[in-house]
Amino acid sequence: MHPRPSPIAASLYTLRDLNADVIILHGPHGCCFRTGRLLEGDGIRVLTTAMAENDFVFGASEKLVEVLKKAEKMFHPKLVGVVGTCASMIIGENLKNTVEDANINAIVLPVESHGGLSEGDNTEGAIAVLESAIKYEVIDSDEADRQIEMLKLATEIEKTRGMAQGKYIKPSFGDNKEKVAKIIVKAIKNNKKVAFILNAKKETSYLFSDFLNIGFSAINKDNKPKIIANLDINIGLPRIRGHVKNIISELENNGINIDHITGGLDEYPISGNNALECINNGEFDLIVVAGVPHALKIEDIDNKDITTIAVTDGPRLVEPLFDLGYDYVVAELDAHSKTLGVDHIVESDFGLMLKSAVQWEIDSE
Repeated sequence: MHPRPSPIAASLYTLRDLNADVIILHGPHGCCFRTGRLLEGDGIRVLTTAMAENDFVFGASEKLVEVLKKAEKMFHPKLVGVVGTCASMIIGENLKNTVEDANINAIVLPVESHGGLSEGDNTEGAIAVLESAIKYEVIDSDEADRQIEMLKLATEIEKTRGMAQGKYIKPSFGDNKEKVAKIIVKAIKNNKKVAFILNAKKETSYLFSDFLNIGFSAINKDNKPKIIANLDINIGLPRIRGHVKNIISELENNGINIDHITGGLDEYPISGNNALECINNGEFDLIVVAGVPHALKIEDIDNKDITTIAVTDGPRLVEPLFDLGYDYVVAELDAHSKTLGVDHIVESDFGLMLKSAVQWEIDSE
């Protein structure tokens, strides 16, 4: 009942992850405006054909050809994505034929995406890009099939455990971050066994990795928290593997190593299962799950006395996370806008609270 991400936006992000140089939205100039502007911070040139009222009746193929030729002249791209919108797809614009008519030197992926794809799931827009990428041999079918499987699993998680359950969910910012940070720091200081679990996706991992990057040895050098993370450097589209490389390098430079790797950044729908196995095979008093915490089935944790903390980027995910059984939930804001265009770990609000709590414990001794 509440607004959900658009398949069109998912198409844009997936083209970004394929390292497209230019993306052209074939629709009105305001369509997906915010997403387009954010992606420019990631170095992607996002253009529009700026369809208007007459184009809704007579079509705008000529406008698309014109923009494609201008894009080639201005940016000399190697890979271009042409993304349909509600306006161009409803009137039946033929993106493939128009792209061929433009005949530019770059590889151009036509993506017939719009807001009502299938059941309106945003992942359908990403799948449309992958299917086009196979046809134009940008990625092989095995990788595309794996990506599509993950996207379908992600949709299932959102519909059963997340914000797409069909009911209205009131936004919430969850528990007080300072209070939760002090709970974690006191647990580490008092020799409780703590695990930090990163189960994040795409560039938001730069934000959620921040709490892994904190030196807790200052309060208890003999009680290092275990780090469990979906940071497999060999899995994912080119840009995604680059994020993993950057995060691991920065952590290692700060003397922090990952104890268990559960999968890749695009495998968060299943890496939560691997993290759960790590928890049940260990003896923990407290766990912190950050990124997509609802993909980890905390109801299947063997130790029912364990304290569970979720860190999410969705105010509308706070209520579902409490319903799943998390003891504490905190929400980070603007994770996408804070992490687009960066190649390093970004300070999070909760990370800052953890650092403050560590310093408070040091000063109180």
